[in-house]
Amino acid sequence: MPAGAYAPGSVIDEITLDYDRRHRRRHRFTTGSGAEILLDLPDAIHIRDGDAMALENGGCISVRAAPEDLLEITAPDAHALTRLAWHLGNRHLAVQILPASLRILRDHVIAEMILLLGGNAAEISAPFDPESGAYQHG
Repeated sequence: MPAGAYAPGSVIDEITLDYDRRHRRRHRFTTGSGAEILLDLPDAIHIRDGDAMALENGGCISVRAAPEDLLEITAPDAHALTRLAWHLGNRHLAVQILPASLRILRDHVIAEMILLLGGNAAEISAPFDPESGAYQHG
């Protein structure tokens, strides 16, 4: 369930997952307290940072995005950043859009492309929560 759609008191555990493990249909996870849970959905969905997994007993497990190796992409101005975003989208990369930067999973080839196009690509470790796409819901 989306962040904010569950009562804070209903959270009985927490799980921290990277981007890939937050886009699943069926997978076994271990929570922060060591409990084993099986996610079994009809379709794969993108679970965002702050969402929760509803349990059959009425409680829920809060989901946190794990820090990952990323590139934080910046540019001299908004036009240049928009141009870089277009190039990333043209390569079908998962992109997290922030007010003054973009984040992608770390990739040395893409970092070089960003530099050649006049941007900056700083290596960082942070939670990754990219856009889910225009045709993905849930």
